[in-house]
Amino acid sequence: MAPKKKGKKGKAKGNPVVDGLPPEDMTKEQVEEHVARIREELDREREERNYFQLERDKIHTFWEITRRQLEEKKAELRNKDREMEEAEERHQVEIKVYKQKVKHLLYEHQNNLAEVKAESTVVMKLAQKEHRAQEGTLRKDMRSLKVELKEQELANEVVIKNLRLKHAEEITKMRNDFERQVRGQFRRRTACRMEQMEDMRKKEEHLEKEMAEVSLQNRRLADPLQKAKDEMNEMQRRLGSYERDKQILVCTKARLKVTEKDLKDLQWEHEVLEQRFIKVQQERDELYRKFTAAIQEVQQKSGFKNLVLERKLQALNAAVEKREVQFNEVLAASNLDPAALTLVSRKLEDVLESKNTTIKDLQYELARVCKAHNDLLRTYEAKLLAFGIPLDNVGFKPLETAVIGQTLGQGPAGLVGAPT
Repeated sequence: MAPKKKGKKGKAKGNPVVDGLPPEDMTKEQVEEHVARIREELDREREERNYFQLERDKIHTFWEITRRQLEEKKAELRNKDREMEEAEERHQVEIKVYKQKVKHLLYEHQNNLAEVKAESTVVMKLAQKEHRAQEGTLRKDMRSLKVELKEQELANEVVIKNLRLKHAEEITKMRNDFERQVRGQFRRRTACRMEQMEDMRKKEEHLEKEMAEVSLQNRRLADPLQKAKDEMNEMQRRLGSYERDKQILVCTKARLKVTEKDLKDLQWEHEVLEQRFIKVQQERDELYRKFTAAIQEVQQKSGFKNLVLERKLQALNAAVEKREVQFNEVLAASNLDPAALTLVSRKLEDVLESKNTTIKDLQYELARVCKAHNDLLRTYEAKLLAFGIPLDNVGFKPLETAVIGQTLGQGPAGLVGAPT
């Protein structure tokens, strides 16, 4: 602990009689006592100087610890940046792998489509071949029916012609028989001829019935022929409809397979993206929590350090002012010779210069600590903006040095200039 300063001031004012005497009126004991008192003051000043040096060393050590902590935080930030870059590289590699898989799937799809087309072509050719065979069979059947119909017509014509020839021969024969026997058997054959005429009429009716049946059979054969033609036309029409329906069915099945595959791929990609999104959100929340904890810790330490440094600076300034007042009072009361006064003044100036140097060093370290805090805060805000987090409720503010004439620049904390 630094020595108390009130006792020194009281001691300086406790012997006004001795201090009020001029040097020539002072006795030797008074001068020696006065010199001893000044030496005691000098010893106290030296003790205070040593104390302030120790305080400066403590502050410097504390600053070194803070600087190392800041470097550790920067290293952690660099590691996080490196991890993010590695994650981005892995993401790009995964995207390339997925693209390669998509290319392979497209290639397999093209191969499958080519195979399906080839199979469809083979099936269609086989169907066409079968239909051609059926059409050839139907045409052969039609030709056979036409030949049979023609043969039946020719046979009917031959039968009718033979019947007519036979009928003409019989009539001629009957006419000849009638002419041969008409004279001798006219009366006897009149009734018989009438019966024969009736039989002839019946035979003629029977022949007419046979001709009607042959015509009806011709018409019946014409109906199956027309029906066969109609069936052939219907089968050709059905063949065309079947080919169109088959092509439409193949196209629809292909589109359905492609659509189902695309749907499965999209569902899988959606699940993968959801898992990645949840993972990125968790990493972002964890990183935000670590950043917040680190910034709060640094801010608390920086605020405590700044408060301690400011109080020490105020105490040093007050002590310096007090020492100046005491020194002026001592000089005014001692009335020493110029040589001793010069020596004492020089020693006191050295002490004051040392104190001022200590104060300037403390001010410089205070400015560097404030600048490091502000740099870390700006880095933190930049990271928040990079992750898309708004800066409305950050809760941290830049620090400002309380030293008069000391301003913080925008460069790194290591570039803060020492006060001159």
